Amino acid sequence: MAMNHGYGHGSGYAPEPRTRRLPPLLRAPVEGRTWREFGYLMLSLPISVAAFSFAVTVTSLGAGLLITFLGIPVLAAGLAALRGYGALERARARALLGLEVADPAPVSARGRGGRPSMMGWIGGVLRSGVSWRHLVYSVVHFPWAVFAFCVSLTLWVSAWGCLLYPLWQWVLPVYAGQDGIQLYGDRTHAFYLDSPFEIAATSVIGLIFTLITPWIMRGMTSVDRLLVAGLLGPSRLATRVVELESDRGVVVDTAAADLRRIERDLHDGAQARLVALAMDLGLAKDKMTQDPQAAARMVDEAHGEVKVALQELRDLARGIHPAVLTDRGLDAALSAVASRCTAPVTVTVDLRTRPAAAIEGIAYFTVSELLQNVSKHARATRASVDVWRSDNRLMLQVVDDGRGGADVTAGSGLAGLTGRLDAVDGVLAVDSPAGGPTTVTAELPWRG
Repeated sequence: MAMNHGYGHGSGYAPEPRTRRLPPLLRAPVEGRTWREFGYLMLSLPISVAAFSFAVTVTSLGAGLLITFLGIPVLAAGLAALRGYGALERARARALLGLEVADPAPVSARGRGGRPSMMGWIGGVLRSGVSWRHLVYSVVHFPWAVFAFCVSLTLWVSAWGCLLYPLWQWVLPVYAGQDGIQLYGDRTHAFYLDSPFEIAATSVIGLIFTLITPWIMRGMTSVDRLLVAGLLGPSRLATRVVELESDRGVVVDTAAADLRRIERDLHDGAQARLVALAMDLGLAKDKMTQDPQAAARMVDEAHGEVKVALQELRDLARGIHPAVLTDRGLDAALSAVASRCTAPVTVTVDLRTRPAAAIEGIAYFTVSELLQNVSKHARATRASVDVWRSDNRLMLQVVDDGRGGADVTAGSGLAGLTGRLDAVDGVLAVDSPAGGPTTVTAELPWRG
């Protein structure tokens, strides 16, 4: 697709901000991201001081009162409050660092009888690993916040102060002689930054630190990102359970859709033909003695219907799981699919061993659907299918030179393929600009 590199009216491109034309090193000091990260580090200290003090106080008080019954609710209330602090930290990281961390599951307040109760809530808070991870975050983040605050504030203020020194150095007191009061150096006036060279050197040093400090702060906020994502989000087990539940729903819906498709194809195709065939054979039987020639014509037509019905049944069975795939693997099965495509297709399969049977079936179905799209919609003159293994992943790529414009979000068959692959931890990537070519890459686990 031809691209217009101009930025005038009608070019289709928004004017590029001037700061975007600069290299990242030069534009970093004035980027909004840098100042948001600096603000995050500045806010971390007072917030973490308050959270650390609260966490230590409540934990110590609750632990000290455990000898009585009061220690348990005090500790539970403190952990619940720290969960609120975690919500504040996630919101702060989302607003200033652009970090999206899902909220953990709320505490279950159900007691033994299944009804919400205070004791059930206290037990839920104390049993929740999320609550204790919030406590760990409150304690661990405090020393890091102190370090990051001191380093970032010192470097950032000093860097800008030195860079802009020529603009404000005139406010310093002028050297007043041997008995005068000086801001720099000793009575010999040796280190007073007042000459043009000293002023320029100070500004150059400030420029160097101004360019370097944003990347230092970026590294420090990366540690904050790891702490927030690792300690304040939902546990990996809970996230995995949610993913598996979602994948199970996709698998069930996909299986139900396949069953409906098979039932519809049987009802509208082979079954209807077989019913008509039975009726034609019955009429031919009645006319066998009265009009043998007409009966022979009817039998001949019924023979043709039998061939068509058999072909439809073969196509239906091939769409479920073809025998050639089971017997000879992906290479032969995909070559058979490619032979039915309206455009010439080159198939290259580089696999020394066969993947899991379920993965092999999904790979076959994926390529079949993609080649059907090439036949029906792409208007392509040629296409290619490549299959290879990369570590523990099975890679598929279908490329055609058609008109392009394929969109996964349009609710087409590509969306269904994406759901199928997601159900087995697979990925479908579509690159299809208007005008083509279209490249669809699928990634599947080698073992299901």
